[in-house]
Amino acid sequence: MKFALIGNGAIAQYVKSNLLARGHTVEALLLRADSAASEHRPGAEKPSVLYHVADLPDNVEHVIDCAGHAGLRDYGPDILVTGRSLTTVSIGALADDDLYSALTNAATKGESKLHLASGAIGALDCLRAARVGQLTSVRYTGRKPPAGWLGSPAVTKLDLQALKGAPQTHFQGSARQAAIEYPKNANVAAAVALAGIGFDKTAVELIADPGITSNIHDIQAEGEFGTFEFRISGKALADNPRSSALAAMSVISSIEQQTGTIVF
Repeated sequence: MKFALIGNGAIAQYVKSNLLARGHTVEALLLRADSAASEHRPGAEKPSVLYHVADLPDNVEHVIDCAGHAGLRDYGPDILVTGRSLTTVSIGALADDDLYSALTNAATKGESKLHLASGAIGALDCLRAARVGQLTSVRYTGRKPPAGWLGSPAVTKLDLQALKGAPQTHFQGSARQAAIEYPKNANVAAAVALAGIGFDKTAVELIADPGITSNIHDIQAEGEFGTFEFRISGKALADNPRSSALAAMSVISSIEQQTGTIVF
């Protein structure tokens, strides 16, 4: 297949190299004007760098968003209305009802699909199955080392640089609140919400924990099916300590599911 990528950061670089290794081609990088200078790496004449959806080559069949919530908001509807498929890791952006509606309407008009890569968490297939019956509660707890919350609203609530000893909670609320307030940190909470009982009913707790070195995600769910607990301790990409390796891997997994003949 012939792809275009939104963004050119660590996740985009990982996705690009793995697509090429699987025999696909990356025809273009679609960058936002306000981030183009920082994201465009020297020597990247191929694939071409573009700033408008209208400039995408006609042979691009599928676009992959690796640029965060702003990239999906700025380019997502325009891509879907052209009839191209779009895969995104920016699941938290869907907490914005206006964007959710815009993406839905564009996909309907373009007869296209928006694919949500599962990101840094597993067990979502279990949640999707459980919601066929009655899910009574779903809770997501996200733990990161203090440095992992730098650049988030946690800096206004905790002294992350000096935090030692016991873990400190800096957010408790719904998945919708988490996704809106923590756009760079709450894609996992949003994925759990969409797979289960929704943004407003999914409980979220975010914790800065000086006693850990990796990002830990916990899901607890209860319902007609019974109960389950899931935990993953995730590593970051080597190129960017703030980017989840599993989030990047989930993009490739999603593409393989979309292009494979036998899908699991």
